[in-house]
Amino acid sequence: MNSDAPKGERIAKVIARAGVSSRREAERWINDGRVTLDGQLVDSPALNVAIDADIRIDGKPLPARDVARLWRYHKPQGRLTTHRDPEGRPTIFDALPPELANTKPVGRLDMNSEGLLLLTNDGELARRLELPSTGWLRQYRVRVYGRIEDKTLARLERGVEIDGTQFRPAKATLERQVGSNAWLTINIREGKNREVRRLMEHLGYTVNRLIRTGYGPFQLGKLPRGHVEEVSAKVIAEQVPRA
Repeated sequence: MNSDAPKGERIAKVIARAGVSSRREAERWINDGRVTLDGQLVDSPALNVAIDADIRIDGKPLPARDVARLWRYHKPQGRLTTHRDPEGRPTIFDALPPELANTKPVGRLDMNSEGLLLLTNDGELARRLELPSTGWLRQYRVRVYGRIEDKTLARLERGVEIDGTQFRPAKATLERQVGSNAWLTINIREGKNREVRRLMEHLGYTVNRLIRTGYGPFQLGKLPRGHVEEVSAKVIAEQVPRA
């Protein structure tokens, strides 16, 4: 081991772990000249710092770091996955308990989608759980309009390109056909913006209901719509990959 290797962690990572931002937001703050270390302006998000360093944002010290916590939330339809909306539309935080007001969603579900959404008080944990390199499956039950053919669904297993965007291979399975509607189970590993809806539209199907049932090892299960339940520290330690 090189004894001259920098000690501590990168400053952007430390800021994110304090729960005040994501790592990307912290990097923007540094580039905007809003971050100081021991009274000196920080000019690089790659700077390594000690855990007891005096880091300030706009002159204010970082809050004492809380233990990383994670919650499962059954997001209902009709709410945005954001803290506030300039158009005044309802958000998930309008209905969540006040203690979760500053948590960060892991990934997103669009306004018309429902199901499992993970929330955390730790920006760095949120980033790690969202990384494609984690390799976690995102599992969905999807109702579409149209008659389903297995050979059509099989096209997704090779990966597809839509409007210049390459999508990783996905697995779609027919659960049941009910008249002109069908229920599918769809598994993806990346979670691009509106990925499931775009994949179905690419195949010629219209999604009229979308429910996320699993995110990696975490499952929606029987959690009632609109309810939230904390994941134990033991389960987090067992299931979440280390940085």
